[in-house]
Amino acid sequence: MTTLITAFAVLARRARVALLALGLAGTTVLLGAAPAAADVPVGWSDPADVNPLMALLLIVGLPLLGLLALAAMIYGPPLARGERVAPGAPAVANQWIGGPRRKTGELAGPDTEESQAGGSSARW
Repeated sequence: MTTLITAFAVLARRARVALLALGLAGTTVLLGAAPAAADVPVGWSDPADVNPLMALLLIVGLPLLGLLALAAMIYGPPLARGERVAPGAPAVANQWIGGPRRKTGELAGPDTEESQAGGSSARW
């Protein structure tokens, strides 16, 4: 019975501390926001209210448009090449982007005896 009372006292103390911290934080926010309710000073322009539809378009529409553009830049090229971009798709073969369309093992040596491919010729 004594442990139950002690546990309840600890819980009540923690609740009081949490409520005090929450009240202090709320008071700080309200006092900090008080200057925002002030009138427009004399000599300043008084702009018209913002249209809610325009605000919604700016706050939601522009980020969505940016996300769509980013997704198109990421997924567009692989889809144009005919690759699968779904999760679990088979791994893409090794690629040399912008290089010849041959296997990398074939690039190491010359194609024929007269070929200059395959590295430096070590002549002076």
